[in-house]
Amino acid sequence: MRLFYAIICTIYSLLFLCFCGGLAPCLIGSCLWQVWKKTHGKQYKKASELQKRTIWEENLRKINAHNLRYKRGKTTFKLGMNQFGDLTSSEFASMLSSYSAKHVRDVTLSATDLRSAASKLNLTSIDYRTLGYVTPVEDQGYCGCCWAFSAAGAIEGQTFNKTGKLIPLSKQNLLDCSEYLGNQGCTGGRPSLAFQYVINSGGIQAEATYPYTMAVGTCHFNSSKVVATVADYKYLPIGNEQALADALATIGPISVVIDASQISFQFYLSGIYDDPNCSVLNLNHAMLAVGYGFQGSNNYWIIKNSWGTLWGENGYLMLAKDKNNACGISQYGAVPFV
Repeated sequence: MRLFYAIICTIYSLLFLCFCGGLAPCLIGSCLWQVWKKTHGKQYKKASELQKRTIWEENLRKINAHNLRYKRGKTTFKLGMNQFGDLTSSEFASMLSSYSAKHVRDVTLSATDLRSAASKLNLTSIDYRTLGYVTPVEDQGYCGCCWAFSAAGAIEGQTFNKTGKLIPLSKQNLLDCSEYLGNQGCTGGRPSLAFQYVINSGGIQAEATYPYTMAVGTCHFNSSKVVATVADYKYLPIGNEQALADALATIGPISVVIDASQISFQFYLSGIYDDPNCSVLNLNHAMLAVGYGFQGSNNYWIIKNSWGTLWGENGYLMLAKDKNNACGISQYGAVPFV
């Protein structure tokens, strides 16, 4: 379905530019609009459909304009239409949370110790997806609980490292039960507070026994169904990309928070994401760093998102590495210990 949709959209993009210069509907546009709605399960009331389609067409124009720059070698990443096509930039940004790197951090890992351990490995790349640490990409939908997906992913990786078992963990368990610590359900939270909840409760259930519902519900945690625990968690040094790389090399997947508010992030498709407008300090989206690598002279981070496989590279982002802390990638790193 993803390949079919990509081919259809590529053909449509060319025809749309050639024959549909204005916003007036055309036959080809109507066809692709219907395909897009069906692909993403979109339904509208008659009164709002024209407005949503107008937004979608404007977004498609922006995507096409960016991709022309990509073809000319002016940028390192491509954009593509996805499930966020009917949202304006402000509507998309309103779905995101906000994080402060200035909150109190009880324990921070030593950059010197991380460097010492990582230098013995001397890795130029690592990808925990190939090592069995990472569960399949999921879709959080329109519940702003990226923090829960990020935290669960980090615990999954550490649990696999300790036990050899990769068990998808319950995001809903975190969503329903950690509000007393300061997490705010579908309107935001912190991976570190999710780690603290798992410590306090004595563990976390599996996705299979406490499935995700895309909404906050009543906590019904069952301690007899715990499949993973957390003994402690620590932060990484603020703004230190080398420390993040060293932690990835020596510890495993890391919960991170970045700025995801740009339209280029909204429609990111492939390549090394490097947008100069991306903020280092205004952080709003938690993800899971699962590795790093390079293409020629360009280094990148491998980051797992929670927006399904139709976003990005099958749900993943390749973010510019060693580029002045792009998008604040190293501002808010946290890792659990099991």
